[in-house]
Formats: sequence, structure tokens, C-alpha cells
Amino acid sequence: MKKKFLALLIFCLVLSCSKDEDLTLPTTVDPDGSADVEVQDFMWKAMNFWYFWQENVDDLADDRFTNTTEGRAEYTAFLDSENSPAAFFVNKLQYIEDRFSFYNDDYRELTNSLAGISKSNGLEYGLVRFQDSEELFGVVRYVVPNSNAATTSIKRGDLFTGVDGQTLTLSNYQQLLFTGNDTYTLNMAEFVNGSISPTDEEVELTKEEALAENPILISKSFEIGGANIGYIMYNQFTNEYDDQLYSAIQALKSAGITSLVMDLRYNPGGSVNTTRLLASMIYDTNTSNIFLRKRYNDKLQEQFNDSQLEVYFTDKIDGTTINSLGLDKLYVLTSASSASASELLINSLEPYMDVIQIGDVTRGKNEFSTTLVDDRDNSYLYTPSRVNKINPDNQWAIQPLIGRNENAEGFFDYTSGLQPDIFLKEDYGNLGILGDQNEPLLARAIQEITSETGKRDFTVHNPIDIIGSSKMTNPMNNKMIDDTVYDQ
Repeated sequence: MKKKFLALLIFCLVLSCSKDEDLTLPTTVDPDGSADVEVQDFMWKAMNFWYFWQENVDDLADDRFTNTTEGRAEYTAFLDSENSPAAFFVNKLQYIEDRFSFYNDDYRELTNSLAGISKSNGLEYGLVRFQDSEELFGVVRYVVPNSNAATTSIKRGDLFTGVDGQTLTLSNYQQLLFTGNDTYTLNMAEFVNGSISPTDEEVELTKEEALAENPILISKSFEIGGANIGYIMYNQFTNEYDDQLYSAIQALKSAGITSLVMDLRYNPGGSVNTTRLLASMIYDTNTSNIFLRKRYNDKLQEQFNDSQLEVYFTDKIDGTTINSLGLDKLYVLTSASSASASELLINSLEPYMDVIQIGDVTRGKNEFSTTLVDDRDNSYLYTPSRVNKINPDNQWAIQPLIGRNENAEGFFDYTSGLQPDIFLKEDYGNLGILGDQNEPLLARAIQEITSETGKRDFTVHNPIDIIGSSKMTNPMNNKMIDDTVYDQ
């Protein structure tokens, strides 16, 4: 399916403004050319206009620099005040309470990640701290099909405590797993009698360029206790796979499901438009129902009217009429890795249907972002058709938070995470098999659907409290990308 980015939305907004009104960019100062600050100049101007917390950062104020000889000299010195564009972005532009804005020195790497393409060995895992220790261990969550990891013996539930013979610690895990060699060896471990102990087993893995992960890992249905239950494990809101997502939903509808379990426990977020599409597939396609309301910084907010800030459920996907499941209740499995667009799905459906959340507290991310590049004639918005307009001397991209999403009832305050209705952490001593009806989180959802309590014990003896995961360096981790377009 064709990529859709925020630029398309903004063009829709601009063109639908009153005929004598367009988006107004403030008058800004240019550097005097005495320093190599082209990247920093782009960053400041883009953040000055788009950043959600622009008014909270004194150095981003519209009147921070005057358009005079002295002002240009001051502006140039300010841009040159850090030893790199990265340090400038973090130390001078980023609001202290902003946990999620980021940058990349190559916009192509960033935009590829939005399409689910990254450099990876295909092993997805969580990292857990040994109690009262600086040491860590890894818990394998799943293996991406057709990846390098899929050619090895490693599987869900396996544990590892070291890399290339070095024990994982808080101080070295990022270097060993994320910034070291593309090929490394995991030193495996086992869980025996309540303890994790290293074994002699080793697994060599190699990261591959442009590994594309289909986010729909599992889609199936069960007939249990007279209930026909659908289950989808969905691991990123990636707009490249919208058609496949709809096909999975339609297959479940054809199977006659009456309940649906969406497994978002490892889903770090992604496309807002994909989230809207999925909500419409699950609940209803009434285009009069508000899916979300946007809130930008004051400078932008005042330039839009209510109809331009409201996004509605949709009845079409890529021109095809959506045949919705029409459910009035949804079961969602979550963990501390469920973030941004995963949380948006839950929050935006809450006003319309009963959403039963099972698992752990989510990450807490209610702001959205977009990709900004040095295309100054396009308000810095990344637009695929305009890549030849990007400044060839500046390939940097920034991904700042530019707004906040509210549901139809105006609720948005979940920065501490969405609390589950049924609290159940994963247990590294009993992870189970994903998609199996006896896997603990899925089994608890099935129990809730069928109302059959039985004798199943859901006590968690070894809770997984992650401090990081294999997705933590993915540019799209914990991101909600506003690529929503209106159906014209």
C-alpha cells in the first residue's frame, strides 16, 4: 500500500483553509555564514514552527533573535554553541519533559523504519535486571520469520546472560547489543529451580540490512466453550501492511468470530492512520464518529478550525469499502512495551465500546510526531515525492513531537500509562507459546470471554520488568506518526 505521511495531511489542511488564509510561518533570522551551522539552522527553524512545546523552550521563542547584524551574529554563535547537531538538538531545543523526540543523520534510514524496514537479526527480546544487581538477562519474545535468527535454534522463552563472553550489565548492554559488531554470539542460560544459570550453549546472530518485518505475526481463531474467538498478534502499526491487516480481519469475519483479542504487548506504535483504519475495521465505519482530536502548539492551533483538527472513523481502505466486524467489546493484551499508537487504539475506542485491557501498564505516550527534513519550501515536511528538493548538503532528519491526540471525550492524560482492567505480567519461567490458547495472557482473555473460571492458576512467580528491548534503538520505537489523511 502506498505510504501516507503527515505532509499529505498538512497539505489537506492548508488547502482547506479559507481562501485568503494559509499556514503562516514566522519571520526568522538567517545565520551570517561564518560557521558550518546549516544543520542546526534547519533544526531551529523547523522546531520553532512545529514543536509542540515551542513556547516552553526559551531559545525557540519567535523573538529570541532579531533580524539585525547583531542578531544574526548572536544567532550564528548560538547555532555553533555545541560540538555537533545531535548535541545542539538535545541540549538547546528539546524540552526537558520531552521523552520521545529524536533525530537521525540520514532521513532515509528513518523513513525506512516507518515502513518496517531495519537492520536486524530478527531476534526480538526484552532485557530484565537481576534483582539487586547491575547484571541483566535477555528473554526471547519471538523470532521474525525469514530472518537470520530464524535459521538458528533460538526460540521464544530462551534466556541469555552474555554477549561474546561478556556478562550483560547496565553499563555495557547497549554497546554489546546495539552499537557493536553486526555479528555477535549470545551466551545462553536456563531457568532451573527458580534460578537463571549460564549454560555452554552459544548462538551466533548477524544483523541484515533492510529486514522487513510483517507486523501481523499471528492471526487465527478458536472455538472454545461455545465462543468463536479471533486472535491477532500485531507488532507495529506499519502502513505498508494495511492491506494485509484488513485481509486478516476479513478472514476472521469469514470464520464467524464473535470476540477479538488484539495482542499489542510488543507493539511500540507507528502510524496514526493505520490505527484509525484498524479501529474502523473492529468497531464501525460511521464517518460521523470522531476518532481523535489534534492539539498543536498555540501558533499552529489558531490557524486551524475544529473540522480540520478532528479525525473521524473511516469507511474505506485504499479505496475499498471496509466491511467492519461491528464488535461492541474488544480484548487487548498489553505490556510495558505497548506504546503510542497501541495506546491510541485503546483510548480512541473507549468512548464507543468496552475495551478490556489485560496485561501490564502501557508505556504512556500520547503525543504524535512527524519527520522533518531540510526542504524549506515545503515547511520542512518530509514528502516522498519531494526527496529531490531536500538540501543535498543536509541529509539530517528530526522527528519532534508536534501535537497531542485526544479521544472523542477529550481524554488524553495517560503519560503514566494505561492501567489494565486485568493485571497480569508475563512470567519468564512460563512464557508459553504465542497464539496457543494456553499461553497465559491469551488464556486469561479467553477465560474472560467464555466466563469459564476453571482451575487455571494465573499466579506470576517470575514477573518480567523490562528495562529495554531489542526495539529500543529502532527509530520508530515509542513513536506515533501522524500520517492521517482525509477520505476525499
